[in-house]
Amino acid sequence: MTISNELEAKILRYYHVEKWRVGTISTQLGVHHSVVTRVLSSAGIRQEKRIPTNSIIEPYLPFMVETLTKFPALTASRLYAMVCERGYQGGPDHFRYLVSLHRPKKRAEAYLRLRTLPGEQAQVDWGHFGHIVIGKAKRPLMAFVMVLSFSRKIFLRFYLNQRMSNFLDGHEAAFNAFNGLARVLLYDNLRSAVLEREGDAIRFHPTLLEFASHYRFEPRPVAVARGNEKGRVERAIRYVRDNFFAARKWADLTDLNVQAAKWCEGIASNRRCPEEPSFSVREVFEQEQPKLLSLPPNPYPTQEREEVSVGKTPYVRFDLNDYSVPPLFVRRILTVSAKQDIVSILDGANLIAQHPRNYDKGQQIEDEAHIKDLVQNKRQARLHRGQDRLTKCIPSCQSFLMQAAARGYSLRSSSTQLLQLLDSYGAAELEVAVSEALKREVPHPNAVRLHLEKRREERHQLPPVHLDLPNDKRVRELTVLPHCLNTYDQLQTTLETKNHD
Repeated sequence: MTISNELEAKILRYYHVEKWRVGTISTQLGVHHSVVTRVLSSAGIRQEKRIPTNSIIEPYLPFMVETLTKFPALTASRLYAMVCERGYQGGPDHFRYLVSLHRPKKRAEAYLRLRTLPGEQAQVDWGHFGHIVIGKAKRPLMAFVMVLSFSRKIFLRFYLNQRMSNFLDGHEAAFNAFNGLARVLLYDNLRSAVLEREGDAIRFHPTLLEFASHYRFEPRPVAVARGNEKGRVERAIRYVRDNFFAARKWADLTDLNVQAAKWCEGIASNRRCPEEPSFSVREVFEQEQPKLLSLPPNPYPTQEREEVSVGKTPYVRFDLNDYSVPPLFVRRILTVSAKQDIVSILDGANLIAQHPRNYDKGQQIEDEAHIKDLVQNKRQARLHRGQDRLTKCIPSCQSFLMQAAARGYSLRSSSTQLLQLLDSYGAAELEVAVSEALKREVPHPNAVRLHLEKRREERHQLPPVHLDLPNDKRVRELTVLPHCLNTYDQLQTTLETKNHD
C-alpha cells in the first residue's frame, strides 16, 4: 500500500512525540498495522525495541537470537517447540510474530541499471488476459509482447493459445512492424524457448533455433529467478493491462488486434522514452531503426502443421472442430496447415481443401462441393445395391436391364420401379412378368407392371397396397398392435338387418 508523505509524517509524530503504540496508530489513522511497521522500519527504528519489556518471551530472547543467528532458515514451529521444552508458555501465533522480528534479514541486493545499445536487444514474453468464450469453447486470451530495449517500442498481438506456431507468428509480425529485428532476443525460461536447463547448460527448442538461424538473431534466456533482467517487457505488459486492455470493448479477436496495432503506433509510441526522457518513444525508435538487422527476403513458414487421419466420414479433426475433405480421401493420412484465419488440408504437397478457421468447439465446417460429391457417391452406391438385389432375386433382371440400357432407358428409374414391383408382388410373380417382357422384347418396367396387373385381375385379387413411408427411423420401426375386429362384424350385421327391414 502506498501512502502519502503527510500520512507518513503523522505516523512518525504519533510514535515519537505521543508515544503511541503501533496498534493505536493503526486504529486511529485507519491503516493496516503493517503499514505503520513499514514506516517505522524505514525511519530506522528497530522492531525489537517495540516489544514490551514485561513480555513473557523476554527470558527466552537470548536463546532465540542465538539459535536464529546459527540457523537463520529454522522454521518458527520448530523453534517454538524448542522454547516450549525450556518452559515457554505463550501461544504459537504471537511467537511466530516475535520470530519474524528477530530473524536475521537477508541483505538487500543492489541491482545495476541495465543499458543497451540501439538495435542490440529486444525482450519477449507472453501475458495472460483471462479467457474468452466462443460458442461452446472457452479459450485463453494470450498477449504476445515484444519491446525494443533501447527505444521501448512495443509490439502487441493477441492469440488464443501459446502454441509454437503463434509464438513464431508473433515474432514475424513484430519484425515486420519494426521493419527489422534486434541482434539479441531475451526470453524468460518459457517452454516455447527453453526445453531443459541445468545451470548454464541450456537446451533450446529446436524450432526456435531454426527460426533464429533464419533471421540471424541470438536467442538468450534470462538467468533463473532473475526477472529484473527482462524488466522492460514485464513493465510493458503491465502498461498494456493498465493503458490498453482495461475497460476496452472489442467485438472479436480480429477487432482487438486492429485496436492493439493502432494503440502501439499511437499512444504507446507517443509516450516519454525512459532511456531519453526528453524524447518520445517514436523519436528514439526513428534513431534505433537503422541499427536493426534487416529482414531476409523470404519469411519463415510459421503456420501450424499437424498430421491427421480421415475416418469413414470425409472429415478431419483439428483444434476441436471437424473440417470436410473430398470423399476420395477417406481412410487416409493428411496434413493440416493452419494460420490464424485459414485451415488448409494437404495430401503430400497437394492442396485438397481450404476452410475459414473456426475457434468454436464441436462444429462441422463443410465445403458444399465435398458434400455434393458425397451425396452423389451415396446415390450411385444405393443404385448399385438395388441392382444387386434385383439380379440376385430375379436372375432374368440382368438381361432385362442390359436391354433397357441398350435402348436408352434410365437404369436408375428402371431399377427403382422394378424394386417397388418386387416389394408389392414378390420374386416369383416378378420373375414371370420380366421373362414375359423379355419374350415380347419390351424391356421397360411398364410392360412388367401391365403383365402383373393382368395376372392379378385373372385371379380376382385385390391390388397390392404400397406404403411409401418417410425415411424416419421412428416411423419405419414403429410397432402397431392389431386390435379385435368383432366391433366391425357387429356393425355389419346391424346394417344388413336394417336394410332387410
